[in-house]
Amino acid sequence: MHQVVIIGAPVACKEGIQETWREVAEWAAGQIKARYGNEVTVRYHDLFDPECPALPDEGQLPVVIIDGIVISCGGKISIPLICKTIDQSH
Repeated sequence: MHQVVIIGAPVACKEGIQETWREVAEWAAGQIKARYGNEVTVRYHDLFDPECPALPDEGQLPVVIIDGIVISCGGKISIPLICKTIDQSH
């Protein structure tokens, strides 16, 4: 079984706190589950959660980690990159 961990943070704006990364992570989890079923688990951590894994040096949010290996920092949460990484590890 593979584990995908996505680390993000709430975003403050004039409308209040937005959970943008959490929402994107939930959408990504749905896409990944549709493709891999129970082979892959996806967990989202808010940067300020006590259980949040350590960020890599100079890491930018969002951070995507698969099976303990950082595959992306900053930018977008890429479903194609996540799937490619999972497929190559089989």
